[in-house]
Amino acid sequence: MIDVPLAVLDLAPVARGATPGEALRHTTELARRTEELGYRRFWVAEHHNMPAIASSAPAVLLAHLAAHTSTIRLGSGGVMLPNHAPLVVAEQFGTLEALHPGRIDLGIGRAPGTDQVTALALRRTVEGLSAEGFPRELADLMNYFSGEEPGPITATPGRGQSPAVWLLGSSGFSAQLAGLLGLPFSFAHHFSAQNTVPALQLYRQSFRPSRWLEQPYAMVAVNVVCAESDERAEWLAGPSSLSFLKLRSGRPEPLASPEEAAAYPYDELERDFVRQRRAGQAMGSPETVSRQLEELLARTGADELMLTTMVYDVADRVRSFELVAEQVAGGLRRNG
Repeated sequence: MIDVPLAVLDLAPVARGATPGEALRHTTELARRTEELGYRRFWVAEHHNMPAIASSAPAVLLAHLAAHTSTIRLGSGGVMLPNHAPLVVAEQFGTLEALHPGRIDLGIGRAPGTDQVTALALRRTVEGLSAEGFPRELADLMNYFSGEEPGPITATPGRGQSPAVWLLGSSGFSAQLAGLLGLPFSFAHHFSAQNTVPALQLYRQSFRPSRWLEQPYAMVAVNVVCAESDERAEWLAGPSSLSFLKLRSGRPEPLASPEEAAAYPYDELERDFVRQRRAGQAMGSPETVSRQLEELLARTGADELMLTTMVYDVADRVRSFELVAEQVAGGLRRNG
């Protein structure tokens, strides 16, 4: 049985033939249900120029989710700092924290979460796209919350209304920076599985106690599709695999149905890509998912797992989280 806290990462997937509005309503439904089940937190991810993902404005979506839930922690997984001025992020998440004190997480990422053309449209200057400026911009953001180094600008809301700040990563850079700053760290195992263990080792080795944490705290994000049988889970996972393949080949599309995904004529290279993407993830019946998540915990020593489930139908998405809560995590309300 999984005995660490469980969290949710949602991308508001847009199914073929559906609208972004429907996708966002489904995300709201999922947030309510996972709160009832006892998941600890519910994060949404910032992505742009992707027809299959509607969570392009995390702060706006989080305000809506906070108004429709009452206890679950809500956050960004993440806000991609190269896309935004730190002051804007401080004001947005300071507002969320002021309205919903003690419930807001600000997960910060170093990548743009999109292609370079779209990133330029967001930030508007080539200089702003460089990841080299990330540590400085992160320091600026943290200072807007703390006011430790007073300047001519005060983030209002923001100063004195700090959400819980996390660093996100898929490599060693953010892992080491999170450790040096004494911040909690979330690793994107769901798309960078080969780097998970080395990054977590680097985070723990680099960790320095801070006002935020006395000990390192690591969360691992993992793809999970749980269904009544292994065969059913494999069927439901088809659209996500195809969507990621299309994205990586520069042809992003809305999420296909399981029937469409099953009919897609994969060549051998594409099949190998899908196999590699699924390696180390959790897919199958509750018994299979339990074993796979236990193996992941044994390898990583994660303090918390964040589950992301990209399937075509919202009922199947909700059911996956219900099965994990009820049959993999022993009820989960104890983790609330």
